[in-house]
Amino acid sequence: MENIIYNELLARGFNIDVGVVEIYSKNDQDKTERIITEVDFIANLGNKKYYIQSSYNLNNNEKVVQESRPLYNIDDSFKKIIIVKDDIKPRRDDYGITTMGIYYFLLNEDSLDA
Repeated sequence: MENIIYNELLARGFNIDVGVVEIYSKNDQDKTERIITEVDFIANLGNKKYYIQSSYNLNNNEKVVQESRPLYNIDDSFKKIIIVKDDIKPRRDDYGITTMGIYYFLLNEDSLDA
């Protein structure tokens, strides 16, 4: 599924990078620990930028947290998107992260702006 998303972004003219997000938190011993997470795609086209995660499914809360965590910790206002296998229309959560189905993404040229 990641290859399909990558190829579609290329076909739409985007420059694509992989992102690394460092998250700092306190552990049980009150020591700071660093967690490194990855954003599957950073898609750039002119002044537009999208952070995109690819997830086959989000069938439990643990998976939702795993896919959303890097996006929650990016401190800018560019759009953050999770693309899943399920056939769903875009929906936005309380943190501004949009979740959409792969079919919607592929079949609508302006899907990233939905």
